[in-house]
Amino acid sequence: MTLYEKSLRTLELPAVLQKLADEAVSQTAKDAALALLPVADVYEARYRLEETTAARTMMNAKGAPGFTGVRDIRASVRRADIGGMLNTTELLEIASLLRCAAEAVAYSGDRAEKTVIDHLFFGVRANKYLENKISGSIIGQEEIADAASAELADIRRHMRVAGDKIRTSLNRIITSPTYQKALQEPIITVKNDRYVVPVKADHKSSVPGLVHDISSSGATLFIEPMGVVQINNEIRELMAKEKQEIDRILIELSAEVASFGADIVSDFETLAQLDLIFAKAKLSQKQNAHEPELVEDGGLVLRRCRHPLLESHKTVPTDLKLGGEFDTLVITGPNTGGKTVALKTLGLFCAMAQCGLHIPAESDSRMPVFTKILADVGDEQSIEQSLSTFSSHMTNIVKILAECEPGTLLLFDELGAGTDPVEGAALARSIIEYARRRGSLVAATTHYSELKIYALAQKGVENASCEFDVETLRPTYRLLIGVPGRSNAFAISERLGLPKSVIADASDRLSGETATFEEAVGHLEKARHDAENDRDEAYKLRATAERDARIAEKYRAELERDREKLVTQARRDTQKLIDETRAHADAIIEELREIRRAARDDGEFSGINEAVPDILRELNEMEGDGDTGARDIDDLPDGRHAKPGDRVRLLKFDTLADVISVNGNTLELQAGSMKISAKADEVRMAPESAKQKNNAPAAPRTSIAAETRASVAAEIDLRGMMSDEAIAVMERYLDSARLANLETVTIIHGKGTGALRAAVQAALKREPFVKSFRPGRFGEGEMGVTVVELK
Repeated sequence: MTLYEKSLRTLELPAVLQKLADEAVSQTAKDAALALLPVADVYEARYRLEETTAARTMMNAKGAPGFTGVRDIRASVRRADIGGMLNTTELLEIASLLRCAAEAVAYSGDRAEKTVIDHLFFGVRANKYLENKISGSIIGQEEIADAASAELADIRRHMRVAGDKIRTSLNRIITSPTYQKALQEPIITVKNDRYVVPVKADHKSSVPGLVHDISSSGATLFIEPMGVVQINNEIRELMAKEKQEIDRILIELSAEVASFGADIVSDFETLAQLDLIFAKAKLSQKQNAHEPELVEDGGLVLRRCRHPLLESHKTVPTDLKLGGEFDTLVITGPNTGGKTVALKTLGLFCAMAQCGLHIPAESDSRMPVFTKILADVGDEQSIEQSLSTFSSHMTNIVKILAECEPGTLLLFDELGAGTDPVEGAALARSIIEYARRRGSLVAATTHYSELKIYALAQKGVENASCEFDVETLRPTYRLLIGVPGRSNAFAISERLGLPKSVIADASDRLSGETATFEEAVGHLEKARHDAENDRDEAYKLRATAERDARIAEKYRAELERDREKLVTQARRDTQKLIDETRAHADAIIEELREIRRAARDDGEFSGINEAVPDILRELNEMEGDGDTGARDIDDLPDGRHAKPGDRVRLLKFDTLADVISVNGNTLELQAGSMKISAKADEVRMAPESAKQKNNAPAAPRTSIAAETRASVAAEIDLRGMMSDEAIAVMERYLDSARLANLETVTIIHGKGTGALRAAVQAALKREPFVKSFRPGRFGEGEMGVTVVELK
């Protein structure tokens, strides 16, 4: 065993690999897991880790694929390849492997994302043809199906017929009164593949036939009656034919296996590799492990790492650092404080990562790739070799120093122990310096104060300590980087009941330098505790602030949702009101059209002007139901009642009108050519500036009239329409223009034959709201248009 392999065993990598093997399914994958060794190439190590990560991602999505049918069939394939006949067990194992291959192909077939193990799934060549052929021919380890061949089915059919015949003949014998006394029992049995009956020895002459066996007592002879000898012979012949046909089928199947031998072997090797990769993923999942970052330059940083062989719920997570700012870590602290566990964890995690295993630490952990990890951990004293503790340690250290080089990680437990403390401390310091000069990273545990002082003074060397609670006399198993540890021997002894006088005498015997150093370490540890308490308090305050911020954000989100609901409801209600208003307006316009058509049919127009004010009032009332907005300041009453001659504004119709007369609360108004009755609260006094605008509408407001006026053009094009269609379109347009208070509009009918122009002008003569019309002048379209002046 090499020093490197011995070091990996010391770090307990084989125990981790045994856990990995337990997760594998096939024996081949189990063997491969136990044989894993760390790789020294950073790219290969990264690739191994990426394989594990990819498998775990797939497992999280849809579980692990099955590898139950993966067995090593390579020897069987080789034998088939040289013409050998495989037995039913071997063929069933090959069929099981092919079934597993088909399941692996199906497992990877419905994924969109790409991974580093896709090529392995793509390399599986599932052979459904051969799988079905073997499964259809062999239904058990010792049983060939009748459907394996037509010849076999025919042979077995004849065997069943012959068997029925012989049983019928023998049944007649055992049920016949003639043979009752001669038979030992009325049963049919088989001896040497032939049907026989048990006959009493002293009555053997009563049943003529062939004796095939005698019972151990000699009292029973198993005789094949002469009447069934021929049928038994036929069955024996059929059985020989059956065996020949079965051999032929097995040889044929073996030849099929040989023809696909390369693909079958490739499938086996690929599936075994996938089995190992998914075993790594299962172990990662069980240990709640993560993929560390492998760096080419930089130090090792492990966040909240836990030793993988310790029970997770009992393990205290700790942080480890080495490299970067310092290349050597000196770990001190009391016994059973966790120094050796920290040292082993450091080396074991590096070995695991280089094997492609995730490590039980946070995902932001990182580490370099080492060419070798060499460790001297534990007491290896040997009586047989006459080696003391110091000698056994020093033997290992000599070998380690002989192999250390740049890129190696050296781990020393209790460096320099087992000899005179002064010499041991000096030797330990020199060993560390030698390894540093060779370019290795070093981590060492010690109790020597000299090494603590050395780490404080030497650049590139850092102290670390395993925390110990003196009050409870228990270690906390937390590793503190940058803080030298205390032995706490006096404090522990006092807590255990050692007389104070003895402790005081021991303190006086300490050298001044040692006492000062221990006191300084004590002050430093107290300051660290205070700083940690302050930090914990700050964390609590920050957590409280973050919680309050989350609550405030939650309330703000709820208020925003409520506001959105109110706005949505308001918009919904507004839209409903708008839809109702528009529907009502359409009904009023249709009523106007009905009035016009009735007047045109009767030839009387006198009632139209009288009906218009009522319709407009209805329109105003209907719009007023939806008017929830604030009115402009100019619409407010000026403090006096309207009188004849005043100019007022009809609020809901947004139109200026002159007061003709006042009858109580009712005003008679003249709006253009129309006379309208309105209530006093439906009008406002118009400002004087409005009189100079030739009855132009006041400042725009959101009203039906304003919307209608804005949407009605001053001309309409009827070209290309038939006369009836054109007249209907024109009438609708004139209604809209009238409601929009347009005074002049243009009807475009084109010149053509003049038929459309004549129809338009004839219809205009019948329109009650048309004041006059004329052909277009030069520049207006001449005879192609008719200019209409509305009342």
